[in-house]
Amino acid sequence: MHVLVLGGTAEARRLAALLVGSAPDLRVTSSLAGRVAAPRLPPGEVRIGGFGGTDGLAAWLVRERVDVLVDATHPFAERMSTNAVGAAAATGVPLVVLRRPGWRPVDGDDWHPVDSLAGAAALLPTLGARVFLTTGRMGLAAFTGTAELDRLWFLVRSVDPPRPPVPPRMHVLLDRGPFALDDERALLAAHRVDVLVTKDSGGPATAPKLTAAREARVPVVIVRRPPVPTGVPVVTGPEEAARWVRGER
Repeated sequence: MHVLVLGGTAEARRLAALLVGSAPDLRVTSSLAGRVAAPRLPPGEVRIGGFGGTDGLAAWLVRERVDVLVDATHPFAERMSTNAVGAAAATGVPLVVLRRPGWRPVDGDDWHPVDSLAGAAALLPTLGARVFLTTGRMGLAAFTGTAELDRLWFLVRSVDPPRPPVPPRMHVLLDRGPFALDDERALLAAHRVDVLVTKDSGGPATAPKLTAAREARVPVVIVRRPPVPTGVPVVTGPEEAARWVRGER
């Protein structure tokens, strides 16, 4: 049996670890998009790079005789998820989506949900002047191009250095989660952050920034995640996904 895990997340790595070596005839391949220069590699076989859209992924599934497809990509990897649904439908390969739950506000949070990075950028000038931007290096162009945005100062945290276009007043912090709460508290204080921008990625690795923002009474602009494709089974954890792959559904 051959399982293809569309990965790049902690949950995908955990799933690969659960599957690799669990049965003598089980082959596990993890596919990474290749957007990070030095990704954390899961156990088992690894391929890096795109497939060439839905048709390319479908051809790969047939050529490599894939029996089960697991979409364990980032909650905001909407295009890859769409391609997975199309390729599974075209080939008849069973597909399951592994998505960690999103974050939920608690008492004391000052959240401002938006549907896109552009929506976040439009809201920022009304909330603060010193922005902690934790949406990654992709999409920074959304925070440039207007006089209101150019007056803001941005602390941008990402794994790899961002490429232009980027905000003119920007300090880049290269770091990779998980992040500790005390460190997030210190970061907000040291840079005098008065507004936080994040995507609703969910999970514990980057959640401490939300706690630090709540304690400091810093408003949070949070980009809603795109919906999971309809008509496919969804699980919320690697253990549940492993059971699904083994046919324990």
